[in-house]
Amino acid sequence: MKKSIFISALSIAVLASCVSKKKYVALETDLAETKSSLSKTQVEKEELESKVSKIEARVAEYNDKINSLKEVNDSQYTSVDDVAVMSNNTKAKMRATLEKVDQDKLAAATTLQDSMNLAVSYHLKKSIADEEDDINVDIDKTVVMINISDKLLFNSGSYRVSNKANTILEKLASVINSEPSMEVMVEGHTDSRTISTEMFQDNWDLSVKRATSIVRILQNKYNVDPAKLIASGRSSYVPLVENDSKENRATNRRTRIVIIPNLDKFFALLEAESL
Repeated sequence: MKKSIFISALSIAVLASCVSKKKYVALETDLAETKSSLSKTQVEKEELESKVSKIEARVAEYNDKINSLKEVNDSQYTSVDDVAVMSNNTKAKMRATLEKVDQDKLAAATTLQDSMNLAVSYHLKKSIADEEDDINVDIDKTVVMINISDKLLFNSGSYRVSNKANTILEKLASVINSEPSMEVMVEGHTDSRTISTEMFQDNWDLSVKRATSIVRILQNKYNVDPAKLIASGRSSYVPLVENDSKENRATNRRTRIVIIPNLDKFFALLEAESL
């Protein structure tokens, strides 16, 4: 009987020992899994902290840019009614200029383009021309088209550029040289009277020769890159008015210079020169 009781007690002890070992192994497994999970969580935490740090740095950078833009807002470029691109400073200068122009003409300006034409024309005419008809300026988006009367550029019946042309050509060269990608087309135009000399077979020859004379001065005297320049002649076939009077023929004898400038630099240059 005693022996039986001893064996039973021993069996219970061994069984209890086996159960405890299984629990121990299970606990060890749980501990290992918990440590692995904790390590993974730590890695994920560090990755998230790194991402948050980068985001904060980008936010700070954007805030700096925003503050910088606010500080220099007046010099930033904006599109104005799809007519041109200019800065707020230039717009302010243009408004100040419009206070000086002929108020009857200003009253007739119905669009922003009309107002820009008046402002730029005012500076050009004040600096260069004594008479209103000597120069005409049109702006189409960012293209400036300047029609210059031949009497400002050439001696009568000649393709040789006169000394009084230096002022406008120097200004135009400064604008052209300030913009590396700019191209400039110089067009010669004549009236309808036929010409035939030893030098000129017809008005085609004269119009082209006058254009190349302007181009050579821009290149040789004012260091304009010749790759930017285009010389062309239109003869008498694109008149501004009918060739039916002395005055109208004088209007049609002109050189048209087409440039694509930075309007801020163009406007600032003209303003400085006219002071």
